[in-house]
Amino acid sequence: MTKPSIPSGTRDFSPAETAKRTYIFDAIRSVFKTFGFQQLETPAMENLSTLLGKYGEEGDKLLFKILNSGDAFAKLTPEDLASPAAASLKACEKGLRYDLTVPFARYVVQHQSEIAFPFRRYQIQPVWRADRPQKGRYREFYQCDVDIVGSASLLNEVELVQVVDAVFQKLGVAVTLKMNNRKVLSGIAEFMGAGDKLTEITVAIDKIEKIGLERVKQELRGQGVSDEAVARLEPVLTLAGTPAEKLQTLSRLLSSSAEGMAGIQELSDIFGYLQPLQLGCGVELDLSLARGLSYYTGAIFEVKANGVEMGSITGGGRYDNLTGIFGLPNVSGVGISFGADRIYDVMTQLNLFPESTLVGTQVMFTNLGAREEAYAIALAAQLRKGGVSAEIYPDRKKLQKQLEYANRRGIPYVAIVGEDELAQQKISLKNLRTGEQRLLPVEEMELRVEEV
Repeated sequence: MTKPSIPSGTRDFSPAETAKRTYIFDAIRSVFKTFGFQQLETPAMENLSTLLGKYGEEGDKLLFKILNSGDAFAKLTPEDLASPAAASLKACEKGLRYDLTVPFARYVVQHQSEIAFPFRRYQIQPVWRADRPQKGRYREFYQCDVDIVGSASLLNEVELVQVVDAVFQKLGVAVTLKMNNRKVLSGIAEFMGAGDKLTEITVAIDKIEKIGLERVKQELRGQGVSDEAVARLEPVLTLAGTPAEKLQTLSRLLSSSAEGMAGIQELSDIFGYLQPLQLGCGVELDLSLARGLSYYTGAIFEVKANGVEMGSITGGGRYDNLTGIFGLPNVSGVGISFGADRIYDVMTQLNLFPESTLVGTQVMFTNLGAREEAYAIALAAQLRKGGVSAEIYPDRKKLQKQLEYANRRGIPYVAIVGEDELAQQKISLKNLRTGEQRLLPVEEMELRVEEV
């Protein structure tokens, strides 16, 4: 018999792991609510026509396509079958969502008459990418997105930086937020004399941390970017200094690019707003930050955990044209996405989850006989009404067996109900962490258990 398994790039989550993930989701959700965002959910699958062409050529390759129901290949012609790409599009009209931003844009256009703009939404749901699984990269993972659409104000970018800072302070993760601007990247491409190669340049630059500067330069040459243009790129990517100093140097280099100068002004304004806020996270200007997704048009963000070998754990940016491709032009938006799975891995590596996160049942009642069982049922019901998580061991077995079960479950307290306890209408409360056991009135037991 074949051993059961799951697809590579996916994971099961044990009760303990699920408790930790819920801790992350709850922390993120609470911050989103504090900033006035409303929750939204969209289907796991979208029409492929919604998804294709929104993530660039690289992103389109990573879409999971869903076969049409029935005989999906019945209507394919020999000509279709000669082209795998054409055949897959005819046999698959739907796909699993790649991210939450494009479905969100589709929702905004579809429900525009029902929405009050600016629309502030958050969304916490899984997404799927047909990527090569590796450390910190999965085929199924959760994103926690927050977006503001219907406003071009840079105050929205400033708010999202504050959201990032609040989330990671709440989770206890030290992070650095890196920022750039797609208009600046466009200006850099013009400065290189390769304005027509902007897509190739941003896709290559986006890989700089993984493959290094030299291989990025090789890739650009392979894409037809001249040696002279590549030579002009390197000093820009390696600029040092404060954000203000970098922007001052860039202003001289990109002075002939109207779009580049517009991006520099946007970054200057955002950093100006952020300066007095005394954020807990570091905020840097990183000119090598490109974020290859083709829908970004302005500020772009990426967040990394300090002292951990891990890719970005949060990212996003400004998009001015995303709803336009669905028939609603001139609606600007900006958003940021928290990668819950990577955040989980970082917090696990740094041992940042509070011990209380792992506590499910706070107290377990033993089951030592019919009369004792009836007494325990009533007491457990009373505790639950008071908000205490309680359970009763379901079978009448030896006390040692029941204690072993509670230990394996990580239950901190066991309420032992025997003949003596019944006679006195009390409880013997055993602390499994310290080994201490005391005979207590029911009211005092409740107070002790609530301390967990």
